[in-house]
Amino acid sequence: MRSILNFGIALNKLIIASALAFALNPALAQAVNEDAAMELAKAGKCFRCHSVEKAKKAPSYKRIAERYKGKADAEAKLVQHLSGTRSVKVEGGGDEEHDPPPAKDAADLKNLVHWILSRG
Repeated sequence: MRSILNFGIALNKLIIASALAFALNPALAQAVNEDAAMELAKAGKCFRCHSVEKAKKAPSYKRIAERYKGKADAEAKLVQHLSGTRSVKVEGGGDEEHDPPPAKDAADLKNLVHWILSRG
């Protein structure tokens, strides 16, 4: 009987520890579907101006991730940026229209944002 009780206590501790790990580490809680993110970026022609590592006309995804690292509002700001067409500054001067990627829903867009943020 005592071993069953000890097992129950150990299981409860494991469940609590797992929940805390997910709560304290958003990367664990929100797994990124890299294939879906890459497909959405390709469909949105994002790679015309961005690359993962090096700046093109626009900053690299690595640089974007570094800029937003540790900021609580990073996801919200990037989702807002990717949600509508707006004029953006490009390297070398000038402005260009930044069209949103053709996401089917908010989850697709958030997945792309999480992928971008995971580059840094």
